Parts: sequence; structure tokens; C-alpha cells
Amino acid sequence: MGLHRVEVTLLCCVLVVLGVLPFSSDAQLDPSFYNATCPSVHSIVREVVRNVSKSDPRMLASLIRLHFHDCFVQGCDASILLNNTATILSEQEALPNNNSIRGLDVVNQIKTAVENACPGVVSCADILTLAAEISSVLAHGPDWKVPLGRRDSLTANRTLANQNLPAPFFNLTLLKAAFAAQGLNTTDLVALSGAHTFGRAHCSAFVDRLYNFSNTGNPDPTLNTTYLQTLRAICPNGGPGTNLTNFDPTTPDTFDKNYYSNLQVHNGLLQSDQELFSTTGADTIDIVNRFSNNQTLFFENFKAAMIKMGNIGVLTGSQGEIRKQCNFVNGNSAGLATMPTKESSEDGLVSSI
Repeated sequence: MGLHRVEVTLLCCVLVVLGVLPFSSDAQLDPSFYNATCPSVHSIVREVVRNVSKSDPRMLASLIRLHFHDCFVQGCDASILLNNTATILSEQEALPNNNSIRGLDVVNQIKTAVENACPGVVSCADILTLAAEISSVLAHGPDWKVPLGRRDSLTANRTLANQNLPAPFFNLTLLKAAFAAQGLNTTDLVALSGAHTFGRAHCSAFVDRLYNFSNTGNPDPTLNTTYLQTLRAICPNGGPGTNLTNFDPTTPDTFDKNYYSNLQVHNGLLQSDQELFSTTGADTIDIVNRFSNNQTLFFENFKAAMIKMGNIGVLTGSQGEIRKQCNFVNGNSAGLATMPTKESSEDGLVSSI
């Protein structure tokens, strides 16, 4: 999941939102939700994603990341897709997303195809969720039956986007806090981090580890020295920070357990990756070891965590709406928003996942 820039901020701001977001553990989502109203939705989404990924294999990781960035901000409600309007401050311009998220155009392609088949039926939030699962499968990762029936938000929240998304320079304590704020536990954290088994990151997301870790003037001591030299060749000190490198140097476009094997030899790309294995005495070390030894175990936990994440704060029933276009609310419905939209503080974090 490509990342853009890291801006040094108060790391504690993620803790502000503990307990703020509603969890929808009782949401009535069902994999068969569209069986009668849009039975071809899964195959439509798959065809678009498959075609795009032929020329841009990185897009599969980007679509999973887009779903993650949606769900961590007022729930899985497609709020990340909303553009700026007179009444909406887009989450797309939050620091974790600006010049970083990818796949908005692909989601619009999917929406157009779905609307042609089943007009006014399928939400953009469900499209995001389906695209994430299909991306996993197309990269040879796990498949699962996606619970469906989400509806789309009438609002976005740039402030929460800046606060809630974990940064690539987070330590394990801050990572756990960011996930706990969404009702996700330590196993979910380690499993979902495994999505970094494919995709790319910009140098700006980890360059401090190479030259000036924690303002020491030295590289991160948990970084494999051979890997350090490889990364320094890609990311020169003082460079623009826009060069891309693979999250997984072994199988960069395949969804597998190699992410965890990389951590064991200190080849985690982001600080937030390596923290899972290199934090002294951490309970995450055993989970990394078990996932590295057993890809089936990793896949089962990833599937469970993705379903759990996909259930965060969902709108169902008569809540929200089914957007006609994913980037805009329907008509004048922005004035009927049920959740307050805060003004952006422009303080924020660049996501680690």
C-alpha cells in the first residue's frame, strides 16, 4: 500500500479517539445480501479489478489499503471516497491520504459497471469491501465470503483521518492503541499488517530509519545491515522521497506469509512493521513466528480480521444512502448528515498500513 510522506507530529493524538467511534457488532450484514437484487455484483467487481491489475499489479495492494483507510475513519462507510464540496472536507486530503491513496478511479470504474447492471442497489462501501477481498484472491491470498449490506455515509471526517490512521514510525504501544480504538486486538494488528506482504512504499515513509532514526544520526539498529544498504541505494539521503520500493523483497506481488519471515531476519520495511518482531518481550513476537511457520494459520487470521474490520461502524437499513456516484452524496443529502463533521486541524499521521 503505497505511502507518501511522513510529517513529524504528536504521536499521542491517536489516543485522543479511544472509545469515540461506535462499533457495530450487531450490524446485520450478510454475504447473500445482493443475491436477489444484484446477483452478478461479485463477478462485476472481479472483472474490473482483474483487468486493472494486469497492467498495474500494485493496484491490488492499493485497494486493500483503501478499504483499511475507509474503515478506520467513522467506519466502513465509503467516506474516504467523498470529494471536497461546500459542506464536505474530503478525507482524501488528510496527511495519511494526500498524494498517497490509490484506486479511487478504479472504484469509480466498478461503480459504473455495477450501476449499469443494478442501478441504485449496491453501495460504494460494499464495493470497497468486495474489491479488497477480490484483490487478496487475485494476489494468491485467502478468499472469504464478504458480509454485505453496508450503506454509504453522508459525511466525511478529515480530522479523524488525521488522528486514527497509524503512522509508519509508530512503536508497538501506539500501534496497539490505534487498533484498539477500532475494536481490533493484537492478533488482528499482526494479521492485518501482513497485507504488507505485497505492494509498494515511498522512501519518505521509512527514510529516517536509513539515516537518522529517532534523531540519532544513525540507522535503525533493528534493520538488517544488508537490507539497509539495498534501501539506501533506492532512497538517497536528502532525496525527494518519492522513489518506490517493494514491501516484500522476496515475492513483491504475491500475498503470502513472507512478510513475517522478513521480520524474523530484520527485513521489515517500515518501523511499524519491524516493531511487531523487534520490540523486546512483546506478545506479537510469538504471533509473527506462528504466522511465518504456517501460512494457513496466517490466512485464517487475516480473513477473520478483515471481516471484523469490515464491520466497524457500518451503516445499515435506512441509515446513510446508496450513492449514485461514489465521490458525492446524492442530491442535497449532505444537509441531513447524522454524524458531525469536524473542521480539519491539519494535524495528522501517515498511515502504516
